[in-house]
Amino acid sequence: MLNFSRHRFYWVNFGIALVCAAAVFLMFDMTTIDIAFNNLFFDPVTQTFPLDQVHLFEKVTHKWARIIPNWTAEIALIGMMLSFAWPLVNPQKRPRIGQFLERIKAAPVLRFTYEHRRDFIFVVVAFAVCTGVIHFLKAHTSVYCPIETTLYGGKIAHMEWYNNFQLFHEAGDGRCWPGGHASGGFTMLALYFVARRYQWRYSKAVLWGSLLLGFIYGTTRVLQGWHYMSHTFWAGIFVWLACLLTALAFYGRARLDVPVLKKGSASAGMSATLDAAPPTTV
Repeated sequence: MLNFSRHRFYWVNFGIALVCAAAVFLMFDMTTIDIAFNNLFFDPVTQTFPLDQVHLFEKVTHKWARIIPNWTAEIALIGMMLSFAWPLVNPQKRPRIGQFLERIKAAPVLRFTYEHRRDFIFVVVAFAVCTGVIHFLKAHTSVYCPIETTLYGGKIAHMEWYNNFQLFHEAGDGRCWPGGHASGGFTMLALYFVARRYQWRYSKAVLWGSLLLGFIYGTTRVLQGWHYMSHTFWAGIFVWLACLLTALAFYGRARLDVPVLKKGSASAGMSATLDAAPPTTV
C-alpha cells in the first residue's frame, strides 16, 4: 500500500508535468501555432504590437504585477530572519525582554516565525531555485523575443530553443525562453506545497490561483509581442518541477502526500500535524 501511494505521488506530480512538456513541445515547438497566435495581435502596417505602445497596459500588467511575487519573497525573507530572533531572546532567561515583547505585540509574531521557520526558509529557497532555473535556461538557449525577430520588424532571425541549446556555456544574448514574467507568477506555487504540508483544505485553491496568476502574467506579455504562448507553458512546467523538488527536499514525500483535511477536522488535524512534526527543525 505504501509503495502504491509512493508511486502514485510521483506519477501524478512528475508524470503530469512531463506529459504537459511533451504536449507543449509537439503542439507549439514543432508547429507554427505560436506565430499564428502572435500574428493576431500584430499590426503589419505599423509593424508594431499595438498593446506594446500602451503605457498604462505596460505599467499595470508588467511593472505593478511584480508586486505580488516580490512582496511574497520579501515577507518570506523577513520571516526567515525573524525566526532566529525568538531563541536568541529566550524569554525564560530574560523575562523582562519577553514581557516587553508581549506588551508591544511583537512576541506572537516572533513565536509564529520561529514555529514556521522551515516554511519561511522553504519559500525563500524555492523562489531562488525557480529564478535560477529560469535564468539558466534563458542564458543557455539564447532565444530572442518575437518583437526582436525579423518576423515582427526586428533584426534577429527566429529560432526555436532546442536549435541553440548549450548545456555548459551561454548560447548568446537572447533571454526570452522560458517566460520570465510568467515564471514570477508561477513561483507562487511554493505556497501550495506549504499548504499541502499542513493539509490545508484550500490548498487546491492556492494551486489553481498560482497557475492562473502565471498564465495571466505570461499572456499579457504575449499580447505585447514579448513572448510566445509556449514560453508561458514552459515557464509553468519548469517552475512546478523546481518547486516540487525543493519541497521534497524540505518536507519529504510522505508529508506532501497526506490528503487534505475536511472542514470538520481542520483544527484538530492542524494541531496534530504541528505536534507530530515541529517545523522548527531545519
